[in-house]
Amino acid sequence: MSRIIDKIQDSSFSKEGCHITQNEVNAAFDEQVALCREILQRKTKEYTGDDTDRLGAFKAAAALQHTTPERALAGMLAKHIVSLYDMCFDGDTDYDISTWNEKITDSLNYLFLLKAIVKEGHTNQPN
Repeated sequence: MSRIIDKIQDSSFSKEGCHITQNEVNAAFDEQVALCREILQRKTKEYTGDDTDRLGAFKAAAALQHTTPERALAGMLAKHIVSLYDMCFDGDTDYDISTWNEKITDSLNYLFLLKAIVKEGHTNQPN
């Protein structure tokens, strides 16, 4: 494993003298989770209106598409993943950190909401 890490660190992908510590990774994680929580809370009203079911929009989308809430959410998530993929491979543009934050946060939030949909589905299944 360390041979792979050495190759990566010696490659053109690694910036000279730029190494992130575990504490910095932990801080980035904590910051990202806090941002995800804040956005999820702020957008709840926007996406659910007066519906008390936080997953109601995905269930409505599923009904419109004659599919499952998981698949409806996956379709919505795909847009964000494609956007991130495009950003990662766009060698001509240096994206602002706010753009990265928005795309990463939206993608993670869809995954968190997918977890809730899956958990709800398993909770309501007979044993």
